[in-house]
Amino acid sequence: VQLQASGGGLVQAGGSLRLSCTASGRTFSGYAVGWFRQAPGEEREFVAVISGSGGSTFYASAVKGRFTISRDNAKNTVYLQMNSLNAEDTAVYYCAANSNPILSPSKRNRGTATKYDYWGKGTQVTVSS
Repeated sequence: VQLQASGGGLVQAGGSLRLSCTASGRTFSGYAVGWFRQAPGEEREFVAVISGSGGSTFYASAVKGRFTISRDNAKNTVYLQMNSLNAEDTAVYYCAANSNPILSPSKRNRGTATKYDYWGKGTQVTVSS
């Protein structure tokens, strides 16, 4: 499956952005899809993940309550709605797909980048303070 992230940009602190991750290839509902981010000089960080059906989600504590992950399998797209953005959210955001559509019972594994099989190119999000 090929993934393409889009929707990044420059936004003021307190503002909102919606990222999209569009997939091509195999049946999209067969994959759990996660979002990760990487700030300059930092390691890649887990943000959120959604199961293949969309029925289960999981968030990093840093974004819980501010970000919402959702998906439309008919459009082969996963979304990340980001609200109340702050400077610490500035990063390149990547989407990734896991060949298992069901979220791991291990919360640690849900956020482990090496558990994801396919990655798209990132989209830059810059939050100005």
